[in-house]
Amino acid sequence: MIPKLMQSIALPAARVEASRRQFLIGALAAGTGIAVGFHLLRASPAEAAGGTPAAEGTHSFSPYVTIDGDGKVTVLSSQFEMGQGSYNGIATLVAEELDADWSTIDVKGASGNVKAYGNIAFGGTMQGTGGSTSMVTSWERYRKAGAAARAMLVAAAASEWGVNADEITVENGVLSHPSGKSGGFGALAAKAATMPVPGDVKLKQPGEWKLIGNAGLKRFDSARKANGTEQYTIDVKLPGLLTAVMIHPPLFGARAKSFDASAARAVKGVVDVVETPRGIAVVGEHMWAAIKGREAVKVEWDDTAAEKRGTQELMSTYRDLARKSPAAVARKDGDAEAEFAKAAKVLEANFEFPYLAHAAMEPLNAVARMNEDGTLEIWGGHQFTDVYQKLAGNVAGIAPEKVRLHVMKTGGSFGRRAVFDGDVIVEAVHVAKAIGFRAPVKMQWTREDDMRAGRYRPAYVHSLKAGIDASGKLVAWNDHIVGQSIVAKTAFEGMVKNGVDPTSVEGAHNLPYAIPNQTVGLTSTEVGVPVLWWRSVGSTHTAFAAETFLDEVAEAAGRDPVEFRLSMLEPGSRHAIALKLAAEKAEWEKPLPEGRFRGVALAESFGSVVAQIAEVSTDGNGGIKVERVVAAVDCGLAVNPDQVRAQVEGGIGFGLGAILGEEVTLTDGQVDQGNFDTYTPLRIDAMPKVEVHIVASANPPSGIGEPGVPPIGPAVANAAYRALGKRIRVLPFARSLNA
Repeated sequence: MIPKLMQSIALPAARVEASRRQFLIGALAAGTGIAVGFHLLRASPAEAAGGTPAAEGTHSFSPYVTIDGDGKVTVLSSQFEMGQGSYNGIATLVAEELDADWSTIDVKGASGNVKAYGNIAFGGTMQGTGGSTSMVTSWERYRKAGAAARAMLVAAAASEWGVNADEITVENGVLSHPSGKSGGFGALAAKAATMPVPGDVKLKQPGEWKLIGNAGLKRFDSARKANGTEQYTIDVKLPGLLTAVMIHPPLFGARAKSFDASAARAVKGVVDVVETPRGIAVVGEHMWAAIKGREAVKVEWDDTAAEKRGTQELMSTYRDLARKSPAAVARKDGDAEAEFAKAAKVLEANFEFPYLAHAAMEPLNAVARMNEDGTLEIWGGHQFTDVYQKLAGNVAGIAPEKVRLHVMKTGGSFGRRAVFDGDVIVEAVHVAKAIGFRAPVKMQWTREDDMRAGRYRPAYVHSLKAGIDASGKLVAWNDHIVGQSIVAKTAFEGMVKNGVDPTSVEGAHNLPYAIPNQTVGLTSTEVGVPVLWWRSVGSTHTAFAAETFLDEVAEAAGRDPVEFRLSMLEPGSRHAIALKLAAEKAEWEKPLPEGRFRGVALAESFGSVVAQIAEVSTDGNGGIKVERVVAAVDCGLAVNPDQVRAQVEGGIGFGLGAILGEEVTLTDGQVDQGNFDTYTPLRIDAMPKVEVHIVASANPPSGIGEPGVPPIGPAVANAAYRALGKRIRVLPFARSLNA
């Protein structure tokens, strides 16, 4: 989702307080170039460093860990859980250093303290989840929190038993001494909270790990998800809770001119119909009443400022722009134009990518309740917690400190809940305010709302050109990218430098291949369709364009696609190692059975490298079926290998659905698709067999939630060419193959 360049956003710097307790982390962060201050080691049992409060009877060793009298260990996560496994990864880090009993671990979302929960990968100035940074931002500080809690428990036991701390061992939540004395975490937690905070903590060495890197460790929350007891925002129930649904403008940029709600108010169960800055809200005693009431509302829209162009007009404009010189240059090495003039062969190709919906299984929702003490509580998928806290406070007319966020687990996001304006959270507060805060309000979108009033992966056009010399070497490369900027005219527009939005060119301006002369240009368009980062952001289109075109170049040069790529990579590089591993496991050199065809692709995103080899067969109707995908991934140290494999498998399924049949189209500015009958994610019978091989690494963890997505499209497209003899340059495949 959100790129690592988020760290360049100009937000207020986190305040670093110099004290003995905070110096350890402050010095560590400064030593790695990150100016972040937080109370990592706090001994007060009464609070969790001003963030999520610890429950009565629990003892907090930092903003990150609480232990109750029964020995239950609760990890307070700075990262939002949307199915990617961030809670499980962070729990693993804490439990490893704490020597906790894995069965006693639970994780809750935390908020309200940027100093403690700021994302280090974003510069530490805001709390947010995205860009596959959960392990990057958590790797050291959560291990240190676990180690600090362990040290304080040991100190408590030593004091209680009158023995040397060095003689005490800790295993599975129990402290023991050779004398026979022992005690569980719960029995010692209260005393441990009064122990001096360690000035420094020693972390385990890899050879001592029992949980980190354990391929057999299962997620702590698997049972709850399997038996249906896991709670999401859609499950929130409060006394007197009302449900609201929105009537959004049918065109992006339109506004309500007037509305007639008389018929809606006559519907049984409808409580109110109110206007908000984002449209008309119908409030009911339950969802059905709100929906039936919505059907009865008559709205007149002012579409003077609305976007009225359809997909055909927009793409025609993009094609015209792609033929011209780019408005900005993201990379320029050597002199590509001069090399094109001398090249033995010059190839050109244009690629087109549609708008894509996020289409998470749980549509957007949020719950807002104003309390008698003037505090506002909001339950939701708070992917940008402190941003939403401030926005909600602004709407309600209260200080952000009076907004308490309940960070709920969410049934998917893929970037959709990381918005600049608060979106559904702000809608819930607007509606609650409009009815005088007389009852808590759950704002619940339907699938059609999510599809037609959402944010989308931008549409793009790439114009590519390559030159090869007489020896078959790629000597010149040019990529002109045309599409909307995700961050322009938002709170994050500081990311745009010299006219280049890094989210538009990532994966293109940093190709790993040694091409002596290359230019990457960008023309950002002005379109009224709202856009947002989508799982793997820019690499969703840049990897496809580059890796499929690279195969064309390899064919023109008369070279094997794997060998051709390797010839342009440093032999010992992460890219070369991952590519070789994928080729080895897929038996690239071995002939396939008749009717099977292979394709390869390589991509780096979010600090991780993924190579994929896809095997396809023809379906007899001019199409293909993806039979098998072999993936090799270098994501640094794999904290949870099983979770790494699951994320790559999920990314392959997610990306495969997008390239085969997904697209959002517009007619006269209005979105055509509404539900999964017209927007078609991958069906289960189309999911291939997937093999994931993890490159052994001692490097710190890098991203894994998104990097599995970019290579699958080009790998399958390259295999499809060998199967059908047709280059796929317009996505989705269904559009190209039926053309």
